[in-house]
Amino acid sequence: MVEMELNKIVIDEKRHDQLIVLKEKNGERILPIVIGLAEASAIKLKISGFTPPRPLTHDLLHAAIENLDARIDRIIIDKLEENTFHAKIVLKASSGEDKVIDARPSDSIALAVRAQVPIFVEDEIIKQSELFNKEK
Repeated sequence: MVEMELNKIVIDEKRHDQLIVLKEKNGERILPIVIGLAEASAIKLKISGFTPPRPLTHDLLHAAIENLDARIDRIIIDKLEENTFHAKIVLKASSGEDKVIDARPSDSIALAVRAQVPIFVEDEIIKQSELFNKEK
């Protein structure tokens, strides 16, 4: 597993798909991920410090998790299948037990920026992405 951090968000409102770029925390490798406009906007709003008057979807989910005596522990992007990334949200229950929830990377990252938790990516996914991007 490689710890990565959000490096860049590219939003073009004329397009349906947006781009986020994760960068290896102690390295140079990057992982670009195409996401939807709503998720890109949710991430951008949070990192820019904007607080909406009412909770947005990811704020609501984060609050619900915390109110159920759990916390988001980390995000894991663990699979790349047919050009689609898969992720897991790892919750720490009040009992200390880990609960793992399947999620889209975009939603996972939107929650990670709210909970200020690390994002991990399987090393093999970074290698697959590098090969795919070289072929383009």
